[in-house]
Amino acid sequence: MRHKGSGLRAFFPILDWGRRYERSTLASDGLAALIVTLMLIPQSLAYASLAGLPPHVGLYASIAPLLLYAIFGTSRVLAVGPVAVVSLMTAAAIGEHAQAGSPHYWAVAITLAFLSGAMLLVMGLLRLGFLASFLSHPVISGFITASALLIAAGQLKVILGVKVEGHNFMELAWGLAQQWGQVHVITAALGLGMVGFLFWARRRLKPLLLSWGLPARLADVLAKAAPVGAIALAAALTWFFQWSQSGVKIVGTVPQGLPPLTWPVWDLGLWRELAMPALLISVVGFVESVSVGQTLAAKRRQRIEPDRELVALGASNLGAAFTGGFPVTGGFARSVVNFDAGAQTPAAGVFTAVGILLTVLLLTPALYFVPQAALAATIVVAVLSLVDLGIFRRTWLYSKADFAAVLTTVGVTLGVGVESGLVAGVLVSLMLSLLKTSRPHIAEVGLVSGTEHFRNVLRHQVRVDPRLLSLRVDESLYFANARALEDRINEEVAKRPKLQHVVLQCSAINDIDASALESLEAIDHRLKDARILLHLSEVKGPVMDRLKSSAFLSDLGGRVFLTHYQAVQQLTPELMGAALEHSTPAPGVGPQPVGNR
Repeated sequence: MRHKGSGLRAFFPILDWGRRYERSTLASDGLAALIVTLMLIPQSLAYASLAGLPPHVGLYASIAPLLLYAIFGTSRVLAVGPVAVVSLMTAAAIGEHAQAGSPHYWAVAITLAFLSGAMLLVMGLLRLGFLASFLSHPVISGFITASALLIAAGQLKVILGVKVEGHNFMELAWGLAQQWGQVHVITAALGLGMVGFLFWARRRLKPLLLSWGLPARLADVLAKAAPVGAIALAAALTWFFQWSQSGVKIVGTVPQGLPPLTWPVWDLGLWRELAMPALLISVVGFVESVSVGQTLAAKRRQRIEPDRELVALGASNLGAAFTGGFPVTGGFARSVVNFDAGAQTPAAGVFTAVGILLTVLLLTPALYFVPQAALAATIVVAVLSLVDLGIFRRTWLYSKADFAAVLTTVGVTLGVGVESGLVAGVLVSLMLSLLKTSRPHIAEVGLVSGTEHFRNVLRHQVRVDPRLLSLRVDESLYFANARALEDRINEEVAKRPKLQHVVLQCSAINDIDASALESLEAIDHRLKDARILLHLSEVKGPVMDRLKSSAFLSDLGGRVFLTHYQAVQQLTPELMGAALEHSTPAPGVGPQPVGNR
């Protein structure tokens, strides 16, 4: 019976933290929910607009997903809802199938959320969380940076009150330059003023409030509520001065009431066309969500379950699909705010959902005069914090391959589009990884005098014997790199007339596939014909198990040694004696390089 309960708690984490919920935890979660709700209201409205949807759809997408994540999610502080990058990807995916703002456009967005949720749910049930590993951190960082720049450029037209058409960064930049003379003065003043205030409030408002003597908690709440206050002020000014009649675009009528019960479009043709965008949105959302969740969990010595997170995010997106929303995921900014505000359990997300629901039921008439430029300003301030231009310098200095992946991702995302940029970045990363592993680092190693350690002959003063060649392969052997090992051994044999033994130090080999096994068999046969014996040393257990299932070990001309020291000791005992006679203290072993390869 206990085993069954444990299984239910694993699938429904709410059964674990819910049964231990305390009154003190309620206070912490309630305060965190208040702060996140104040932050989420303007963000939800803005990100829905970014996705090409009516602003209130963002509120719909922030209710059911929070409730469902509280049931299935394993992170205590992750806040699920609309986010900038996923909203941009949603707009890019739907724009090919419907006109922004039309009822069909909303229906396609609901369908996209449904497909994304279904994919995430299936991936979670099949425990496919590892697939996210194909998105390297440099690619994700480059993609988010490029997407943020693309979003900011797209929102500038709203802030400036001009009409610009374009699907990539260059088209948007050129369009803005051409329309500079048509800037709507009131809209631009309002939007740019909002941008300036929000940037100032993010860094300066809380310290200012603390200097006035306000308690830290109250100062934090007021600082986080700054966007709401700024939007309320902008709406009040727009109403008072009747700026909407002067050309300032406003949100307009927002439906009041519960989120509607909606259904995806049951069109298999549309599903096929949305399948790839839905998959990309699912993977990007999952990677972003898990990265944030793991980072915050580690600070409290907690952990999250990636496969369970797939299920939770899948359920959240399905919830969004059936309540008039669009694709959602765990947001970085609001999750950090939730953590900093003291949230202890996912109940904070439930309270936040209640706050958003009350907003939909009671406060939507107050949104009528909210300027669209004010919402665009909140987007610009939020996304510019995601820009990480330093990734170019860091990857250039550390790894040229990662730099190429970042450059490709950013370039294609800005020049072509978000989906193409992400796919290009992944493909370049995989191609460069395959190229790297196809050229494995193969080092000739020798004995460090006075020790049992073997190091690269090009980096250390070591002892070798012309009758023995010791090679360390620093890569698993598979079809793409097996030929490189053959070529290296053939090259070494050709220039060593006294060679009698070749020993492969396998300490870094984690796997040998069928193609590599055939290469080893070919190497062994060629060495036998040249009266040279092939030996292996330090073979890992799983690799040895696979070799035992073949005829390779029984046909091997040489032996398999437990350690490389043992191999050299038995094959060339004279070398061991000379090494002991000329032993020196460790500090005298040649120049000490940065690495020990």
